[in-house]
Amino acid sequence: MEPVLVTIPELQGVLEELRQREPIFHKPEFGTNRKDFEAMISDEFWEVGASGRRYSREFVLNTLESRVREPDEDRWHTRDFHCLQIAQDNFLLTYTLLQGTRLTRRSTIWRRAPGGWKILFHQGTTVEPQPSNDDANMAGNDPEPEGRSFR
Repeated sequence: MEPVLVTIPELQGVLEELRQREPIFHKPEFGTNRKDFEAMISDEFWEVGASGRRYSREFVLNTLESRVREPDEDRWHTRDFHCLQIAQDNFLLTYTLLQGTRLTRRSTIWRRAPGGWKILFHQGTTVEPQPSNDDANMAGNDPEPEGRSFR
């Protein structure tokens, strides 16, 4: 059911650079204050949250500013990174994020700019729990391949 996403060899360097920056806004080495975050995101930036709500650049910056005052100590785990060049100097980075028991698919559009990487867009989509293999088999669906889920 899931596509097999493989980053082409020519983009492995870009993939590694961007992987180090994700999850966005949660890497202190790339920014810890509003000025850092403003430099990280383009003026056109917007986000679709896991809830499906759309958030403006200003709303995200205000939220990040409040998070800096009250840091979240949760350990987040990322995997399944894939990078696709979508235009000259523009790349779609996708990955899976596990936050405790919450599983989301993440997409970020990055632009390589003269001053460094800029984020144009970000989206998080919650992954609903899969039925057990018995439920899937009874429904006539193939079970998920072993090793492909966080269960």
